[in-house]
Amino acid sequence: MPTAPARPAAPPSVRHPLRSRSFRLLFTGRALSLLGDAAIPAALALAVLEATGSTSALALVLGCAMAPKLLLLPVGGVVGDRFDARTVALTTDLVRCATQLLVGVQLLGGSPSLAVLAVSEAVGGAAGAFAMPTVSPLVKGTVEGEALHRANAAMGVAQSATRLAGPALAGTLVLTVGAGWAFVLDAATFAVSALLLTAVRVKRIPIPSRSLRADLAEGWQEVRSRDWYWTSLIGHSAWNGAAAVLMTLGPAIAVRQLGGGTTWVVLLQVGAVGFLLGALLADRVSPRRPVLTANLGLATYALPLVLLALAAPAPLTIASYGLAQAGLGFLSPVWQTAVQRAVPAHALARVTSYDWLLSLAAMPLGYVLAPAAAAAWGPEVPLLAAAVVVGGCCLGTALVPGVRRFR
Repeated sequence: MPTAPARPAAPPSVRHPLRSRSFRLLFTGRALSLLGDAAIPAALALAVLEATGSTSALALVLGCAMAPKLLLLPVGGVVGDRFDARTVALTTDLVRCATQLLVGVQLLGGSPSLAVLAVSEAVGGAAGAFAMPTVSPLVKGTVEGEALHRANAAMGVAQSATRLAGPALAGTLVLTVGAGWAFVLDAATFAVSALLLTAVRVKRIPIPSRSLRADLAEGWQEVRSRDWYWTSLIGHSAWNGAAAVLMTLGPAIAVRQLGGGTTWVVLLQVGAVGFLLGALLADRVSPRRPVLTANLGLATYALPLVLLALAAPAPLTIASYGLAQAGLGFLSPVWQTAVQRAVPAHALARVTSYDWLLSLAAMPLGYVLAPAAAAAWGPEVPLLAAAVVVGGCCLGTALVPGVRRFR
């Protein structure tokens, strides 16, 4: 079983990658599109419910966005490796610009068509399946050597900052000028991102032209051949499933037993702050065993699950969620750097696509199982079960030799 190269993470003294023009352009475009995307979930939910009055209609639109993304992610990984990642990302930005603009126009018109909204989100979800695997190759292709760790940390900080600002921006737009303008804003961010990508210079390692099946098989072999990678993916998938359980059952517990809706809003905001602090910590700290350290931090998500199940005092539950999100914020750049350094550049998009596939697939499972289990046995049972699963899977990676040896 091959192991990752024993190469330390970048020390803080490394020249910051934002001084590089190509990475600076990539970072700016990515940050803008993340901000627009962060405003969309709240705006979409409010817009669909206002237009239709039906939660089933909202579920349909959300399902139309998720299904093609899950189905096409492996293909998106092949495309990201076989073709220029910059061109793929630019094209998908333009497609998503068009779909979000169409949704915005529909909402601003006052009589949105549910069919148009569903199809637009499905096309946008399909484009996302091709866009997501390109991020890691783009970062690796624009950053030199030891600055890679700091580049991923900067991306993590941008992601956490937009998670803080996005919902507030969505609320402001919805309450003042209407939900449609949130989609127009998102479309504009994709247009700017595409424009910036035209000036980015990315190193590319082409792969031989083969069948789609052969490319998919090679990507999967890259995953299977690294015990530290596929075992960590089990932990990451368990985390996403557990997050779906918490997001499904947590609001009701907060409203009924922890002081009302304000408690839930505060919990989410503290979580966003925790994510930001975790990403900032990753920029300054270089653990000797990065994969092991990051996975152990991810196991802290069991804490808010247990405390919610026990209806513990609100301040304690909120603090535990902030800690858990800090673990996620720390893991994201550390994990991405580890993968970018260990996986050959010609297979990076495919390997990343399998990571996304396993992570996203676990979330619908959590959304479906949590309410069913809560109805049968009460919310405490699925929350505690999710805590055991996420804690056991993430802590269990410490038993894997490749995880312990990865430096």
